[in-house]
Amino acid sequence: MTPARPATAAPRPSRTGFLGGPAPILASAVLWGTTGTASSLAPSGAAPAAIGCAGLSLGGILLFLTSRGARSLPAACTRAERWLIVLGALAVAGYPVTFYPAVARTGVAVATVIALGSAPVFAGLLSWITGQARPTARWTGATGAAVVGCTLLVLGPELAGEGTPVDLTGVLLAMCAGLSYAVYSLIGGRLIARLHASDAVMGVLFGAAGLLVLPVVVFTDVRRLATPRGAAVAVYLALFTVWLAYRLFGHGLRHTPASVATSLTLAEPAVAAVLGVTVLGERLPAVSWSGLAVLALGLVLLAAKPAGPADPRRPGRPGRPGRPGRPGRPGRA
Repeated sequence: MTPARPATAAPRPSRTGFLGGPAPILASAVLWGTTGTASSLAPSGAAPAAIGCAGLSLGGILLFLTSRGARSLPAACTRAERWLIVLGALAVAGYPVTFYPAVARTGVAVATVIALGSAPVFAGLLSWITGQARPTARWTGATGAAVVGCTLLVLGPELAGEGTPVDLTGVLLAMCAGLSYAVYSLIGGRLIARLHASDAVMGVLFGAAGLLVLPVVVFTDVRRLATPRGAAVAVYLALFTVWLAYRLFGHGLRHTPASVATSLTLAEPAVAAVLGVTVLGERLPAVSWSGLAVLALGLVLLAAKPAGPADPRRPGRPGRPGRPGRPGRPGRA
């Protein structure tokens, strides 16, 4: 990869508007939203964890091999940054290990809303605790609207009297998945903010995570995944929901604080709901459609760029002057 530029290097022009930051993140959320529909096409009886880990293993290793500078990134990092990479890889590996069992226990809707609804909350709190950013009123309001909308969207059937009791263990696993997502988003954003190439950062994090979860795939019943249908599902998940989605996500993190990025990806359950209706023939009550509208409002508030001059020393990264390597504050992307 190109070595990290010193703080005194001349800034390189970059796009900081909607297409430069929020758009790639929203595109990645659309791809992630197809995961449930794609997984439903897997052979009957295939272990959910095996499906998710197979996609991560294939996609993560492919992401590492095709990301420019991924092999040389650890050598270009400081010792502290290498520890961040290790922690980030563990967080990435932890997501499918916790999320897919949560889906099996609580269902796709409940697991999705808890994992994705808790992720921006965890991201904002971790940013605040670590001193990276302080939640603003705009970020708090937009994220709150998105979380409420997401909750109404996926819990609509239960609120309409058609639901079943929620499994507490599944809820805790889904929250662990949300925490994992928030942690690796923050770590990826921190490394990218230090001028490491986004492709290299995503490649290293997901390549290492792909190796970490490989034993889950090997020691789980993979006979169904070895069938043509199972292989097709695993390849789709690897190519589109890991390789392409995280290249887009990494590019978006270069111009968007991680706490805002995790809130923008709340578009995923909306996409999943629409696909469920149009492709799988599922039905949503009026409460769910109302939640979709509230969710869309929150996403618009997060994606809209407020007026105000940017820090000229850090293109595309509004924030405190003279503090290189620290992401901009939430709500100022």
